[in-house]
Amino acid sequence: MSSRALRRLKGKQRGQEALDLGDLVPDEQAVEVEEEEKLENALIQPSKSSSRKAKNKKNLTNIYELICDAEHETENSMTDEDKGKPEEQNCDVGKEKSDSGETEKRDPQPETVAAKPESRYKPSKKKKKKKKNTIGEKQVAAGDDIDALLETIGQSNGLTLQSEGGGGSDRPILYVEHRNLNPETELKRYFGARAVLGDQRPRQRQRHFHRSTWLTVLKDTWPRFSRPVFPHSGISMTLLESKDGQQYFTFEHSRDYQQVQFKFLDAVESMDPNNIVALLQLNPYHIDCLLQLSDVCRIQEDQEMARDLIERALYSFECAFHPVFSLVSGTSRLDYRRPENRAFFLALYKHMMFLERRGCPRTALEYCRLLLSLDPDRDPLCMLLLIDFLSLRSREYSYLLRLYQAWEVHRNLSQLPNFAFSVALSCFHLSQEEQTESGEREKLKQKADLLLQNALIMFPGVLMPLLDLCTVQPDAAVVSHVFFGPKSQLGQSPALAELVSLYVGRTHTLWREAGVLLWLEECVREVLQRVDSKDPLVEDCQNKRKQRYQNAPRNIHRHVILSEIKEATSALPLEVTTQPVMGFDPLPPLDSLASYTRPERQSVRASSESTLSLLFRSLLPNFNLQGEPLPPDDLEVAQAGRDLNQEVNRLMVAMRDMLANIQFQEPPREDNPDRDEGEWD
Repeated sequence: MSSRALRRLKGKQRGQEALDLGDLVPDEQAVEVEEEEKLENALIQPSKSSSRKAKNKKNLTNIYELICDAEHETENSMTDEDKGKPEEQNCDVGKEKSDSGETEKRDPQPETVAAKPESRYKPSKKKKKKKKNTIGEKQVAAGDDIDALLETIGQSNGLTLQSEGGGGSDRPILYVEHRNLNPETELKRYFGARAVLGDQRPRQRQRHFHRSTWLTVLKDTWPRFSRPVFPHSGISMTLLESKDGQQYFTFEHSRDYQQVQFKFLDAVESMDPNNIVALLQLNPYHIDCLLQLSDVCRIQEDQEMARDLIERALYSFECAFHPVFSLVSGTSRLDYRRPENRAFFLALYKHMMFLERRGCPRTALEYCRLLLSLDPDRDPLCMLLLIDFLSLRSREYSYLLRLYQAWEVHRNLSQLPNFAFSVALSCFHLSQEEQTESGEREKLKQKADLLLQNALIMFPGVLMPLLDLCTVQPDAAVVSHVFFGPKSQLGQSPALAELVSLYVGRTHTLWREAGVLLWLEECVREVLQRVDSKDPLVEDCQNKRKQRYQNAPRNIHRHVILSEIKEATSALPLEVTTQPVMGFDPLPPLDSLASYTRPERQSVRASSESTLSLLFRSLLPNFNLQGEPLPPDDLEVAQAGRDLNQEVNRLMVAMRDMLANIQFQEPPREDNPDRDEGEWD
């Protein structure tokens, strides 16, 4: 008799089963017995319905397995014969587990049946892994074809393919890798992605998708670069011409931007940073305001804000790029003589220096190559005086040697002190690397010795200041020798002294290593022997120093001002130090190509007057102490003012005469009216 019929015989209603605790336990036991019988039947001959129920029950607990099983079923639409294959695999698993003695049947064990959805899911994982490996093998096999395809695409754009490093021998000298423009790429290489990103990685739901940029990334703290708040930055880029595989571009300012630029110049002349701040609040992406305020923040030691302002300026520039303009090709050109383009050069330079101080020399080197590629012929910011230092800092020795070999013929890089010494130092470091072969080491060491000796003979004034900054006491034989004595520093021209001071002040930290100092000592002794033996190269270099380095070009002075190296700044000539230098446009070119001019200010004449003259002018608007000619429109007003002044003067004269002729008489006294006040009784 079933439990339901038994409950009916006892007279219990449907809602009273749970109240009788004595009847509840036997019912649960009966249910468990029924479930065990069903499970035994399922073990002997599993049905499709039971397997589906177990699968659905498993999938409800893990939604990811449900998705994967659905994908597995849709991808592998199997026939009835194929559906038997997984069961055979499960039987094989049952055979392997039968060694434990639990059962000798070919049917799978209960544990295998309970984990059946997982067993069906695991082969799909293995298949996916095998599929990925197969794709990877195909990529490796077809790597040559992909490289050939990329090389063909690069050649169509006037480029060649380069290896991953910065000193690839098959890439152009001025080629820029866009991934190296991001400082996080270099920081991840040093510290790992988790240490760099940390909690900065946003969640999937909180991501805001902005325009993809290479120079900087839009920050949430910046003003919105959109139409409701800031309609247009006012900057655009135009393609001027394409010639010899190179494209020449220029930035342009809109009418509204020009008016803001005029207001900015007025704010700069006021010498009050608050005026610039107020202007920037109304125009949050005005480039020159951002550059000038960045210098103010840096002077006040607020490095974070100074760097943030420069990044905002670069973002504004990048949003205005022409569709054809390329940062990485090395064929896009900008003319520094145009005032609209200068701010882009300066923003890149300041951003590069922030990266170098932050500890990202490889990224800074990429920006240096970018700046050099924008105008390599004129080199307005003189990147050739800095690229060697960044190459040494980032250990890109091969790239520095490639640049020296490629440009030495037509640029005479050996005549610059920085290249003469840095190329020798690069060869020395390459000779000390472990991966370099022994035979190649000897060749590089001999080449480094010869290059350093020639550099010391050509620029003897570098040694003593370099040792002084390295806090190294030179040998008595070196100090007493005429070639390296004080005469070598006093005899060099001001232009050469400026270059030497710049190199020594910037790169003296690279020469402080013990191995480098020992190598320098050996080369100095060899140079003294060559000088004493009257090597003809010594006299030849002396004649070159007298003939060359007479006057330094303007771009070198501009570079020294931007570098802010005190050893080099003190060596600037008087014609540079006596003129005002603006941070947003230091030493503008003499042959500037201005597209628009600033209107003349009407209040300039009043600003040159004295305080007393301004006081009278405030009282009498037509007062003119200096006798300057007035505009024609003000002649009538001035004549009326003169007539009024004459009338006022006549009235004042009459009043003075009246006051002078007034006499006061006292009334007579009653006691003695004839007696004077001066008489005593």
